[in-house]
Amino acid sequence: MFGYRVPAPDEAMLISGGKHGMKGSPFRVVIGHGAFVAPITRKVRYLTLSMQEAEVAETCVTKQGISLNVRSVIAFKVGNDEESIVNAGQRFLSDQDQMSVLTGRIFAGHLRSIIGSMTVEEIVTERQKLASEVLDGSKAEMAKIGLIVDSLQIQSIDDMGAGYIAAMAAPNNAAIQRQAKIAQAQADQAAVEAQQASVRKQAEFARETSVVQAQYKAEVDKAQAEAAQAGPLAQASATRAVIAAQAELATQQAQLRQQQLISEVVRPAEAEAERVTILAKADAERTRINAEAAASNNRVALDQMLINQLPLIVKEAAAGLAGANVSVLNGADGLSEIAAGLVSQGLTILESVRKGMPAQGAPAADNGRVRGQVVPDTTAGSGGSAVAPRG
Repeated sequence: MFGYRVPAPDEAMLISGGKHGMKGSPFRVVIGHGAFVAPITRKVRYLTLSMQEAEVAETCVTKQGISLNVRSVIAFKVGNDEESIVNAGQRFLSDQDQMSVLTGRIFAGHLRSIIGSMTVEEIVTERQKLASEVLDGSKAEMAKIGLIVDSLQIQSIDDMGAGYIAAMAAPNNAAIQRQAKIAQAQADQAAVEAQQASVRKQAEFARETSVVQAQYKAEVDKAQAEAAQAGPLAQASATRAVIAAQAELATQQAQLRQQQLISEVVRPAEAEAERVTILAKADAERTRINAEAAASNNRVALDQMLINQLPLIVKEAAAGLAGANVSVLNGADGLSEIAAGLVSQGLTILESVRKGMPAQGAPAADNGRVRGQVVPDTTAGSGGSAVAPRG
């Protein structure tokens, strides 16, 4: 809009030419908003409200008469209230750079005054106290010209080569250096002890590691040896078991073969031998009887009759087995033994009859027949039976 003005956020707009100023000031202050300004009857000026700084480098004499070069920085600005803006506008509106110059001069004077009442030790060790006293001393004077100080920083204090500050710091430096050396020695000793402890720990750890590795290696070697021996041991055990089984089988086969040989060869051979022996005996007996009968004319007929009756006697003895309870053991061997027993008993009966008969009489026979019974042969080891004469 034509004639409407708005100040910047860090500026104060001063409108002159009217009667709206405060307490008869020649201008009206507008901050933070705009205002209509008549283009002919009013005039507008702007006063900065931003932060500004002033540097002070002043040579001051202390309470002890020692000259010090003190450098400081002051941060200041125009106050935000209307009174401060009016005061600053009346003094610096035409040349606002003069605010830094005037502020530096004001603080230089107060700085010389405060330092003159303090010793070097106080100034060096209590810089904040120095800054506070300078601020307090200049606050009223700065307010008169519409300025406020935000901060004062003492940047450096120099005795200009007098050596006082260095001498003052010497005892502390010596003490600090001594403490630093002691601390360094203690640190070195601690480092050496720590290094030695670390070496010992490493040696112990290496020893424990070697022991553990040796134990592990021994266990691994043992396990590998056992594993390597497990196969041959198992094979040997299996071989022994096979050999034992084969030996047992061979023993059983030998026993079985022995039984088979006894049953198939020995027993039949024994029976055949017995049969041959019995037949030989019978033949010899018949020959003897024939010889005796031939030698004795008186007994020829009797002997001939007995000889002729021998088969009948044996037959009668065998007939007695038909009703007897006979157990035949050993198969063919038992039957051979029974047959041999019958022949033997027949001969015995014949001999008994011949001896008991009178020389001229007839044989004592029941209708020309001899009765007999079958009894178990307790003398036969093979479990066979024998035929005995029945009384």
